[in-house]
Amino acid sequence: SQTTGIQQLLAAEKRAAEKVAEARKRKGRRLKQAKDEAQSEIEAYRSKREREYKKYEDSVLGSRGDREKQIERDTVDKIKGIEANVRKNEKKALSQLLDMVYDIEPSLHTNLRL
Repeated sequence: SQTTGIQQLLAAEKRAAEKVAEARKRKGRRLKQAKDEAQSEIEAYRSKREREYKKYEDSVLGSRGDREKQIERDTVDKIKGIEANVRKNEKKALSQLLDMVYDIEPSLHTNLRL
């Protein structure tokens, strides 16, 4: 009778331990599921905000490629304008330079003592 009571207590303790272990497993699974759901919500929110920011950036700043192309076009146009001015004024500038070189008036230096 006493041994059956002890056996019953041990069996009850074993069942209780199994229930506690099962409850801990369920709790762990629920925590993992909640963490996964939270992570997916975070990722969805992050991607939404990134799309909104990209859209805002494109609307306010324009796309970077368009700006680079415009700067390239402006640079090429300025270089062509400078080259045209050089071709237009080349002979005149060369003529003025040669005139200055050829029209030398020799004179004595002010420190020269004779």
